[in-house]
Amino acid sequence: MDKSCSLLVYFDKGTPALANEIKEALEGHDVEAKVDAMKKAIMLLLNGETLPQLFITIVRYVLPSEDHTVQKLLLLYLEIIDKTDAKGRVLPEMILICQNLRNNLQHPNEYIRGVTLRFLCRLNEAEIIEPLIPSVLANLEHRHQFIRRNAILAVMAIYKLPQGEQLLVDAPEMIEKVLSTEQDQSAKRNAFLMLFNCAQDRAINYLLTHVDKVSDWGELLQMVVLELIRKVCRTNKGEKGRYIKIIISLLSVPSAAVIYECAGTLVSLSSAPTAIRAAANTYCQLLLSQSDNNVKLIVLDRLNELKSSHREIMVELVMDVLRALSSPNPDIRRKTLDIVLELITPRNINEVVLTLKKEVMKTQGGDLEKNGESRQMLIQAIHCCAIKFPEVASTVVHLLMDFLGDSNVASAMDVAVFVREIIETNPKLRVSIITRLLDTFYQIRAARVCSCALWIIGEYCLSLSEVESGLATIKQCLGDLPFYVASEEGETADTSQKSQQVSSVTVSSKRPAILADGTYATQSAASETATAAPTVVQGSLSTGNLRSLILTGDFFLGAVVACTLTKLILRLEEVQPSKVEVNKASTQALLIIVSMLQLGRSSFLSHPIDNDSNDRIILCIRLLCNTGDEIRKIWLQSCRESFVKMLSDKQLRETEEIKAKAQVSYAQPDDLIDFYHLKSRKGMSQLELEDEVQDDLKRATGEFVNDGDDANKLNRIIQLTGFSDPVYAEAYVTVHHYDIVLDVTIINRTKETLQNLCLELATMGDLKLVERPQNYTLAPESSKQIKANIKVSSTETGVIFGNIVYETSNVLERSVVVLNDIHIDIMDYISPAVCSDAAFRTMWAEFEWENKVAVNTVIQKEKDFLDHIIKATNMKCLTGPSALEGECGFLAANLYAKSVFGEDALVNLSIEKQGDGNLSGYIRIRSKTQGIALSLGDKITLKQKGGS
Repeated sequence: MDKSCSLLVYFDKGTPALANEIKEALEGHDVEAKVDAMKKAIMLLLNGETLPQLFITIVRYVLPSEDHTVQKLLLLYLEIIDKTDAKGRVLPEMILICQNLRNNLQHPNEYIRGVTLRFLCRLNEAEIIEPLIPSVLANLEHRHQFIRRNAILAVMAIYKLPQGEQLLVDAPEMIEKVLSTEQDQSAKRNAFLMLFNCAQDRAINYLLTHVDKVSDWGELLQMVVLELIRKVCRTNKGEKGRYIKIIISLLSVPSAAVIYECAGTLVSLSSAPTAIRAAANTYCQLLLSQSDNNVKLIVLDRLNELKSSHREIMVELVMDVLRALSSPNPDIRRKTLDIVLELITPRNINEVVLTLKKEVMKTQGGDLEKNGESRQMLIQAIHCCAIKFPEVASTVVHLLMDFLGDSNVASAMDVAVFVREIIETNPKLRVSIITRLLDTFYQIRAARVCSCALWIIGEYCLSLSEVESGLATIKQCLGDLPFYVASEEGETADTSQKSQQVSSVTVSSKRPAILADGTYATQSAASETATAAPTVVQGSLSTGNLRSLILTGDFFLGAVVACTLTKLILRLEEVQPSKVEVNKASTQALLIIVSMLQLGRSSFLSHPIDNDSNDRIILCIRLLCNTGDEIRKIWLQSCRESFVKMLSDKQLRETEEIKAKAQVSYAQPDDLIDFYHLKSRKGMSQLELEDEVQDDLKRATGEFVNDGDDANKLNRIIQLTGFSDPVYAEAYVTVHHYDIVLDVTIINRTKETLQNLCLELATMGDLKLVERPQNYTLAPESSKQIKANIKVSSTETGVIFGNIVYETSNVLERSVVVLNDIHIDIMDYISPAVCSDAAFRTMWAEFEWENKVAVNTVIQKEKDFLDHIIKATNMKCLTGPSALEGECGFLAANLYAKSVFGEDALVNLSIEKQGDGNLSGYIRIRSKTQGIALSLGDKITLKQKGGS
């Protein structure tokens, strides 16, 4: 399976009976049966089967066929079969195909000639090719361009053989003449490619002779010219200026592929501002002119690379890049925003924000789901701009507050978080933000957004007028009290048109919601979606938004309302000199809170209030009845201080990330020092030297694995059979991103020759064997290296198992040695990653697969256990260090990682120290697919106990 071949097809039906069927079909006269038989024979050969008895049959019955499909399959068969013996000499029977190939090269049908010439490009045996050279050269002057194209490629392939220069001494000269007279663009491209690979000086001379006509050449030829320029400039940097002029002239050609390659070539050859600016402008032009989304994504990747190395030039083009936001594709818009956000400066921030504001306004109509996602990305981008440049916050905060009542809960929540951060970091905007928030609060229809807005009202309503307006807004949105009344028949009814309310809001079952500290609270599913806007009757709301949500059973929101009312009353006691007014407001707040508690304990709703919300509401009642100075300080100051500490931690993390990126060295101590004057004229190119040195460094550090003896292999050997088995086998497993390579060593420990020895493998999980290893004959006490490739399609713990089957002359039946299982570790596919808290919560709510693992460990310190789980799972802790400080006997943290397949893995760790010093709690894993949740859970179960 190590021999070179241009195709690979999987086929699992290799049986002796099938070989007989193929032979019978080939000997018949049915063309369709011959085609089917040839396909089966080719697939068997590709998968390791040896069919020596078929060769003579094919020579007798297939070679004379005139059918084009049969002739094409015949050439594939001739490419695959072994044409040499063990010593490398051409087999005598190969002379039988030479006459057939010569006839094909002189065939009147152009297709037969063309495919035969193409077949010669993949032939490496000079003894077979030599008699065919006159016929190949004759085809260089054929009238049909298809034949001339392939004849040039055949000449190039023959000339590149070890004996090629003796077989075709004057090939470069002939091809140069062909190039000067050829009219077909594809044939000219092939001729220039031949000179480029085999006689570079002639290719350069031709290019410089016709330098004024390069822009008029065909697209294919221009691509080869760019490849030649890259190679020449790497080996001879002194000639760079002459060739860059050619590249600049090609930037104006109509072909998008050519100008894309021109831009890439400019960036690789020159770091001059003019060249980089021309490349960046070209990429921006392609970004706007191409309609294919894949092309746009590729161009954005190139612009992202330019941003990393030439930021000052990309800053000038930030508005051109922003024009890509006109694309409806979310991936393109996301990549565009990621690039732009790193290019904003004090000079362009106003233009960028103005463009983003216009894009936000465009998302108000059309498809609700698609526009909602786009709006969320734009709001997050504006949020980042306002944090980096606070002076623009005033121009965007009021615009975005109109989206607090957005039907897309995610974008509305992003606006609420943005407002919460801006009101703390920009004290000058506090009064206007609070006024605007109170005016638009009734439009909010999502429970999560209401909770965030209520927290802002409770913390930042400081003056007497603001506190009174906050209390009045909450009362208006709650409506009249009580929330329900009991009728004489014992039934209950809502005081504000219960029937209308039930029809407008659907009551759904409760589900757990993860809080900021990682703990769980009960939350109604209806709180995750926004209801329709309430009808307005004579300027007043018929049903308040808070009332609608609380009547669905969302008592988590009710607890937030109670806490907000309590904070406002406590602050009112400080700013209101009239005790009568304070007592009046306190009484009204108590009435509201008690009514909510009464509603939760009644039978009016399908489910009662949860214990967490119940305890929180009762605490608010106690505080309003009897408030001490220490409690007042906690509620009015400590909560805000905690929020400020959270923001400072976030800014500190972002600053550290920026510093870490800035400290990345682009010149490593072991980088290659290139002495240009020591390189010979015909030596390796700069690119080849870099590749060679890189491989040498990998070998020295143990990262590079070759077929020879490598000391680092010994640490990762897996024993497949026992020492007493007649066949000993061990495997070295190399895990790449999307495939696994098994390098299996098999040793014959007997004194007999093992015939038809085969390594049979099978897999469990999302693993697939790419090809079946072929059969071998193993001499006594000899060994054999067998490679097997296995494709990986998802992040899941897989198992590879199988056996070794062989025959001996003394035993009639085949012998079998069962192999030990090879378990593929999920950790090889998972890497730590970072996401925002909002993104984590969104994914946690969306992912349907959860695996719950009970904590069972001998570790007694909460932080030590968290560190152990992070190390065992190779995940990133999203919970800030400040939230993990202290000794409170309880710890909650969120972990996150991504797989090489783009899958997300979420983990929530909640543990508590018991009275005996042991830890208890649960580790919850969520993912989109079942495999990663189960596999990660198994990994944690195995690794959580000890500290190893």
